[in-house]
Amino acid sequence: MTRPAETTTTHRGLIGDSPTRPDGRQKVTGEFAYSSDLWLDGMQWGATLRSPHPSAEITGIDITQALKIPGVAAVLTHEDVPGRLTYGLEHTDQPVLAIDRVRYQGEAIALVAADHPETARRAAALIKVDYQVLPAVTDARLALDPGTPLVHPDGNLVRHVPIRKGDPHAKADVVVTGEYQVGMQDQAFLGPESGLAVPADDGGVDLYVATQWLHVDRGQVAASLNLPEDKVRITLSGVGGAFGAREDLSMQIHACLLARHTGKPVKIVYGRAESFFGHVHRHPAFLRYEHGANTDGTLVYVKADIVLDGGAYASSSPAVAANAATLGVGPYEVANVVMDSRALYTNNPPCGAMRGFGAVQACFAYESQMDKLAAALRMDPVELRARNAVTEGSVMPTGQVVDAAAPVAELLRLVKDRPLPGAAGSDPRSRPGGVSNTTHGEGVARGVGYAISIKNVCFSEGFDDYATARVRLELVNGERVAQVHTAAAEVGQGLVTVLGQIARTELGVEQVVILPADTQVGSAGSSSASRQTYMTGGAVRAACEQVREQAERHGLPAEATVTWRHRPTHELDPETGQGDAHVQYAFAAHRAVVDVDTELGLVKVVEIATAQDVGKAMNPQAVEGQIQGGIAQGLGLAVMEEIQVTDGAVRNPSFTDYLIPTILDMPPVKLDVLELADPNAPYGLRGVGEPPTISSTPAVVAAIRDATGLPLTRVPVRPEHITGS
Repeated sequence: MTRPAETTTTHRGLIGDSPTRPDGRQKVTGEFAYSSDLWLDGMQWGATLRSPHPSAEITGIDITQALKIPGVAAVLTHEDVPGRLTYGLEHTDQPVLAIDRVRYQGEAIALVAADHPETARRAAALIKVDYQVLPAVTDARLALDPGTPLVHPDGNLVRHVPIRKGDPHAKADVVVTGEYQVGMQDQAFLGPESGLAVPADDGGVDLYVATQWLHVDRGQVAASLNLPEDKVRITLSGVGGAFGAREDLSMQIHACLLARHTGKPVKIVYGRAESFFGHVHRHPAFLRYEHGANTDGTLVYVKADIVLDGGAYASSSPAVAANAATLGVGPYEVANVVMDSRALYTNNPPCGAMRGFGAVQACFAYESQMDKLAAALRMDPVELRARNAVTEGSVMPTGQVVDAAAPVAELLRLVKDRPLPGAAGSDPRSRPGGVSNTTHGEGVARGVGYAISIKNVCFSEGFDDYATARVRLELVNGERVAQVHTAAAEVGQGLVTVLGQIARTELGVEQVVILPADTQVGSAGSSSASRQTYMTGGAVRAACEQVREQAERHGLPAEATVTWRHRPTHELDPETGQGDAHVQYAFAAHRAVVDVDTELGLVKVVEIATAQDVGKAMNPQAVEGQIQGGIAQGLGLAVMEEIQVTDGAVRNPSFTDYLIPTILDMPPVKLDVLELADPNAPYGLRGVGEPPTISSTPAVVAAIRDATGLPLTRVPVRPEHITGS
């Protein structure tokens, strides 16, 4: 079996350097082992039968014909789950295998293990399920209406987060309102869900899988297998992208069930279509905003009502609702706020974590409102934003004080002061429509748009957020070598590189070995919320400090295991939304320049200028990569990416029909990076990964509005939104 390898870095690279990524060459050449490459002789292949209906009662399951297929080793239903029948990140409301009903198209009903993947799929297709189709709840805005069917017995509300600050009846000289909509975006990672479960002699199981959070996976798997957690050992395998979708379980419990039932290793690899059904997506959102300001542009109040479509199961919807509420005013000072954010159950596909979650949906609405307000005031949109920008010492709508640098106005001015790009050349790739050569410049209008965002970093609302790291320093052939062991998931963000930089900086060594991430060391939490460099980096630094002290006193070898926590956060008041819920805020500004073919509705993003405060650029090249990658996903949401769901059914579960930006869609990115240290953070750093996605979307849409004069209240912007046809 191809196992995760130790990562050894022997080249120089301290904090602030940009050393070569130790996994870079292998990924470029195709030699890197991803979880879908796992292999053991004699292993079985798993397949999953999924529901074709978004809402139905299951009245019978017949597995007889599936079991008759030669090569089939097992066919399992919910009756074969030995432990807890449900799982979930915040609420254990999702069945391991459907019990008596299905709540979304694609819900897992039965499992097959066979000696060949095609055999497993054929057998799964022979499982007969009797359904009584039920009315489906597919519009989150109607989910709380009387008479709407209940998706779950306790009702359709996942969470309501209110924010109340100041005078709810405040009056303003100028008022603008707007209703906005954000479509369902997919994380669209290139490596589909996959892993290998191996039954162990001690009655437990070893799971090799691509995930974002090893220990949370372990807890859920162990509960459903009815095993103590130490009998479930999980090792991170090569991850082909994540962006939030791998926080929730996909095939983890399924593979382990099949492995323990057959007594053989079982591998599961989703195809692309199944991947669309097998993970959560970004929450679609409906947002109604009202902004009031004085004639000089000073914001007086913001009122908002946000509805988030959580789909069939809770996943991380409670946290998404909180982010949308607490960050829903944006990086602006407002004395009076009335905001309500609700996540609802529907029979649409489950939604959960995706880069910038909650903040993305809110930012599209509040930045659209700021442009609308600027037009009503006849003010420059950048000046309006700068006039109301938060600064260090500002009080957020939750009552939390911004206690570190908040260079919002500076970031805005940096992007505004960038020279604008010149006119498109003769190369068709520089025009809307690209190589299809649909225009030579006729009907093309140029627009410029701005946006700025705020995002929390790390987990919030009193969650016990921590990371554990074990560091050992020893002599190997006369050379001091550091060994770093954490459970932090490298999902492509370059974490293994940064952890090596920290160890070299703190211990003064050349050679650092990063051990494979697994559950044999304490939890490092999730690779999400822009938190891993902050949290696991903080843990590695603290462990290195202890190792250094030991070595100075007692010599080598020296070893330390440290569990490190950030400063405490607190729950929000359930009535007012007041409370110091967040660890840290991060800010990014974007200016987009677009060309729009107004006759065909085609958009070419010509350039994006961005400025972001990162506190400390631990690895400047990695910072740039994170920012460019985040912009790509923000651009995708602005003009092309959407899972099309009609009556609860997904219409485009493929990369043929679900479009993501390619190299031809990405514009040049002009980048300014500020390093204004946060005194509360390790090395003064701020999380980098999410802010680039958040305000790039509204900046692109603002530029399209500028080019066309159209209101454009929904993303992604489609050609028919521009042409009216």
